[in-house]
Amino acid sequence: MTIFVDMDEVLADTYLAHIEQYNEDFNENLTLEECWGNEVWKAVPGHRQQSVKNHARTIGFFRKLKPVKNSQEVLKELHDKHEVYIASAATQFPNSLQEKSDWLDEYFPFIDWKKRILCGNKFILKGDVLIDDRSYNLEHFEGRPLLFTSGHNIHENRFERVNMWEEIAHKLL
Repeated sequence: MTIFVDMDEVLADTYLAHIEQYNEDFNENLTLEECWGNEVWKAVPGHRQQSVKNHARTIGFFRKLKPVKNSQEVLKELHDKHEVYIASAATQFPNSLQEKSDWLDEYFPFIDWKKRILCGNKFILKGDVLIDDRSYNLEHFEGRPLLFTSGHNIHENRFERVNMWEEIAHKLL
């Protein structure tokens, strides 16, 4: 089985990182619950929204992300049993290309560089499973789309949902 796995908000906790960076930048106490159901930038005052949008363009942002809970262990098991590729729309933020590669080297060293697809659109992917938090990446995937729960997509109901890595293990191992 060929499995494609997104990075941001599936392997790397960018949602929480945006909140933490916002709180640090503005000495605030924005919580996950206040953002739930939206993009983080939509949960802050209008005059600060661009600052949150710019996080992804800031050098170092992607490199310091924390792995999503249990992603390392489950992805290793998937890797040992299936053909696993990391597919990230990294070209949207050119600074992220090197940072994402370095991040994968640190947290997922078993994923060889040849199995990392840092691309623009994911409609080119052909395989059995795509795990992603963005519904627009799943819409044209011809295999089994799995929507990984993130704060911004909790109201999406068009795809099979996985809330945590243990559910992925249950479905694919």
